[in-house]
Amino acid sequence: MTARHLLPLLSLPFALLAEEASPVLTPVEPRSLPAPDQVVAEHKPAITRLDDGNMKIGEITFDPKTRAIRFPAEVNMTEGLLEFVVVHRDGKVHESLLLTEISATNLNIAIKLLNYKASRELYLRLEEDGSLSSEFEDATTDEKEGSRIQIGLEWQQDGETKSSTLNDWISHASTETPMSSEPWVYGGSFVVDGKFVAEGSGDIIAIFLSNAAIINYSGKDNQDDEVWLPHAKRVPKVGTPVTVVLSPFNSKK
Repeated sequence: MTARHLLPLLSLPFALLAEEASPVLTPVEPRSLPAPDQVVAEHKPAITRLDDGNMKIGEITFDPKTRAIRFPAEVNMTEGLLEFVVVHRDGKVHESLLLTEISATNLNIAIKLLNYKASRELYLRLEEDGSLSSEFEDATTDEKEGSRIQIGLEWQQDGETKSSTLNDWISHASTETPMSSEPWVYGGSFVVDGKFVAEGSGDIIAIFLSNAAIINYSGKDNQDDEVWLPHAKRVPKVGTPVTVVLSPFNSKK
């Protein structure tokens, strides 16, 4: 990962959240950053129980029994290099497979309420001056095991409901094979000055590692922004409505 790609990870969220633009980032000591759990405590959205037993927060539904989370999105790209899988419509739309209008904060709350663990293992450490180091943060075995997620997609085609894994919609530019089935990792983004960074940046699910994103891909080449493409034969046309389904990773599949 080059310095050109490292700096935007923090500079963009800080710029979005700051009251006045500044050419120099305020130094941030990593230990001072509140855990993602704080977002749940400080954000009080309306959570309703549906007739089928599922819960709903904004446009996100989640099942307390299966721990599955579902939210609406739409196809944004069928060609071109990908760095993200899901971003908010006001985010980095030029490099994301899907767009959504859900709140990143609401998604983080749903994930926390279903007791997924936030693992920081794919987040680069912050230096004392606020820049990113080349070393990753630590995570316990319990955090790693509880953070693994698999992502599915559902959409309508010719009057039928189709389904696929997210990984099968993404191909490697060099090998032309679908993305391998490694899990996605919930890291939870982070909070600065009481603001949830993923909400400001719009980074929700990333392939190319992003400290701001809520979820990151754990597989090979997740630090390369020039190898991932939409799978030409599998991704439906731009604008196709899609339901994104998050669920606990099953390594036996």
